[in-house]
Amino acid sequence: MGYDPENPMKDRITDIGPPHYEQFFPPVIKKNYGKWLYHEITQPGVLKHVSETGDECYTVRIGCARLISVSLIRDYCDIADKHCEGYMRWTTRNNVEFMVDSAAKVQPLLDDLKAHGQMPVGGTGAGVTNIVHTQGWVHCHTPATDASGVVKAVMDELFDYFTSMTLPAQVRIALACCLNMCGAVHCSDIAILGVHRKPPMVDHDAISGLCELPLAIAACPLGAV
Repeated sequence: MGYDPENPMKDRITDIGPPHYEQFFPPVIKKNYGKWLYHEITQPGVLKHVSETGDECYTVRIGCARLISVSLIRDYCDIADKHCEGYMRWTTRNNVEFMVDSAAKVQPLLDDLKAHGQMPVGGTGAGVTNIVHTQGWVHCHTPATDASGVVKAVMDELFDYFTSMTLPAQVRIALACCLNMCGAVHCSDIAILGVHRKPPMVDHDAISGLCELPLAIAACPLGAV
């Protein structure tokens, strides 16, 4: 049926677009939504939230690359199934967070994360949180540089600051592969930005058979194609 302004909820289709985020809340989050009094960082990578109801939620944050394998995602899911009733979440800076509802569940979770070997705990407080970056060569036609390799090299040097809280304040780092800056480098403390230094070389005999012309034209930051 068509839309009825007199009864706007009648025959409403609710499955258009993404599912409502509430259905992905862990039970302790859903129960205490809007009731949190305060939070504190009990150790690097571990946050404690306390509700006005007396409930507590402990969040363990680990570092994660933006581009990861299916097998690693399955390992995350196994950890979530074992410790967190199947719940976990990704942050906007490519961290993964596991949430439990009691302090007694934190150490067993930390032990399993450490035993895995590829799930470093940290990224909270006065340290370096994970580096957010753009697509790079894997999925973009305009980058001046790739992202993953540079981010890996930088984070290797700064890793000790991810697992500790010894800096004067939290530091956010971002990398954008070109001047479009879709990696939010303009709102980070330290920005790494790829810049085109020269216009691309064009093989006019081959270009029409290799890609769509509008994409090729758009790929040149100087509009010289």
